[in-house]
Amino acid sequence: MERLAGRIILLWGWRRALVAFLAGALAVLAQAPYDFFAVCFVSFPLLVWLLDGATGEASDSWLRRLRPAFAIGWWFGFGYFLAGLWWIGEALLVEADSFAWALPFAVVGIPLALAFFYGFATVVARLLWTNDIGRIAALAFAFGLTEWLRGFLFTGFPWNAVGYAAMPVPLLMQSVSVTGMIGMNALAVFVFAMPALLAARRHLRLGLVLLAALVAAHAGFGYFRLATPDRPATQNLDVRIVQPDVDLSEKWDASVRDRIFATMMGLSAAAPDPGHNKPQLILWPETSVPFLFTERPDALTALGDMLQPGQMLIAGVVREEGGSGADAGSRYYNSVVAIDDKGEIADAVDKVHLVPFGEYLPFSGLLSRFGIEQLVAGPMNFAAGNERHPIVLPGGISALPFICYEVIFPDLVAVDATSSQLIVNVTNDAWFGDTPGPYQHFRQAQIRAVENGLPLLRAANNGISAVVDTRGRIVDALAVDARGAIDVRVPISGQAFISAAQRRINGMLIMFLFAAIAFSLNVRQRLRVN
Repeated sequence: MERLAGRIILLWGWRRALVAFLAGALAVLAQAPYDFFAVCFVSFPLLVWLLDGATGEASDSWLRRLRPAFAIGWWFGFGYFLAGLWWIGEALLVEADSFAWALPFAVVGIPLALAFFYGFATVVARLLWTNDIGRIAALAFAFGLTEWLRGFLFTGFPWNAVGYAAMPVPLLMQSVSVTGMIGMNALAVFVFAMPALLAARRHLRLGLVLLAALVAAHAGFGYFRLATPDRPATQNLDVRIVQPDVDLSEKWDASVRDRIFATMMGLSAAAPDPGHNKPQLILWPETSVPFLFTERPDALTALGDMLQPGQMLIAGVVREEGGSGADAGSRYYNSVVAIDDKGEIADAVDKVHLVPFGEYLPFSGLLSRFGIEQLVAGPMNFAAGNERHPIVLPGGISALPFICYEVIFPDLVAVDATSSQLIVNVTNDAWFGDTPGPYQHFRQAQIRAVENGLPLLRAANNGISAVVDTRGRIVDALAVDARGAIDVRVPISGQAFISAAQRRINGMLIMFLFAAIAFSLNVRQRLRVN
C-alpha cells in the first residue's frame, strides 16, 4: 500500500489529472442505480494521496501553491459529474432537430462548471492539510462545506451529493434523520477516505477504530430505527398513483391531447386492485394534463363526472394567469391543482424552484439575441410561484407538494409534521429515458421521506412512481417505462426523529468538528516543524 501511495503522490502532469478524473468517475458507481458504495473506499484514498503530492513550488506565492490542489479537485469533480450527469443530454434528443446543438453544453459544460465546487473543496482541505488523520478530517470538512454551498449557490444543484453514496438501502438511510445531508456528506467523506492512512501508518490504529465505530453506529442506528414501529396511525388514506408513460414527442401535440387525457382518465377510473378500497386520493404526474383548463373547461366537467363522492385528484398542470395567450400578457406556472368531486379546483400550488434553461431562460433578454431558448420543459417559459402551502386532502390530511427536482433540496423539503402529514412529489422523468437519472432522482426523494419522518407519494410520467414509508422503505412502485396505477393504503402516523432545525444544527456541528480537528492538528504540525 505504501508503494502504491508513493506512486500516486509522485504523479505529475496529465497522469495526475487522469487519475483524479478516473477516481471521480469511479465514485459515481456508489450512486443509484448501481449502489456499489465500496468504490468510494478507493476513490477518496486516491484523492487524499493525490493531494499529498499537490505541494507546489516553495518559491511560489501561497495562491500559486494552491493551484495543484485546485486542479486535482477540479479533475476529480469533472470525472464525477461527467459520469454521473451524462444522461441530461437525453432530454435534448427528444426534440433533436431543435436542441441537439446544446448537447455539448449539457453533457460536458454542466460537469465543467460543477467541477469548480470540488476544486474549491480540495483548496480548502489543502489549507488545513497535515501528514496524519488531520488531512482526512480536513477533506471531510471541505466536502461537507462544498456540498452545502452547492445546494443554494447559483440557484443550487445538490444532485448526487457524496452523502447519498453511504445510503444505498433503508438500513443505511436512517442516520440522515439525525445528521441531515450536511452532516452525512462530511461523515461519508471521512469514512471513505480513511483507508488512505494504510499507506503512512500514522494514526492508523485511531483511524481504524473510528472507521469501525462510525460504520457500526450508522448500521446499528438503522437497525434500531427499522425495528422501532411508527406510532399508531391516527387515520389512513387510500391512494391511487397513476403512471401514464406518455411519449414526450406527443405530449404537446394538439391532435393527440384527447387520447392522452382519456388514458389518464381510464387509469384513474379503473376498479381498485383486489384487497384495496376505492381511492380517496388520485395522484397524476407533473404537467400530466395536456392542455390548459382555461382553454378546455369541459375537461374539468369530465373530471368531476369521473371522480366519485369523497374523492380528490391532485394533478400536475400548466396554469395560466392573465390574458389568453402569451401575447396577451399571460403568465404560466408549473403547478399542481387539487380537483374535488364536483370538478372544481379546490387548491393550487405553483412550482417555486424552477429549472434554469429547462423551465425558464436566465438572462433571457441577452441570450435570446443569440438565438438561445429554453431547452426542454414545454412550449412556454414558466414563472416561479411565490410560496408553497399544504393541500388539504380527504379526511383533513395535509400534504405538501414538490414538483420535479424541488425534492432534491433538503432545506426546501424541511417539512414540519405539525403542519403536513405527507410529502407529495410529482415529476416527469421521461425526458431522461431509462438512464441513471430517474433512479438518482427517486433516491433523493426517498431520502427526504427518511429525513422528515413522513410518507412520500410520488407520481412520475414514466417512472419511478412509488409510495415510500417514513423509514424510506418502498411500499409499492411502478418501474421505468411501465404504464399503470398502484393502489396503496397509507397510514398517517409519521413524525420526524428530530426537527429540521435541529438536523441542520447537528450537521453544522459535525462539519465544524472536522474543521476544528484539522485546524488543531495543522497548527500542531506547523509548531513541530518550526
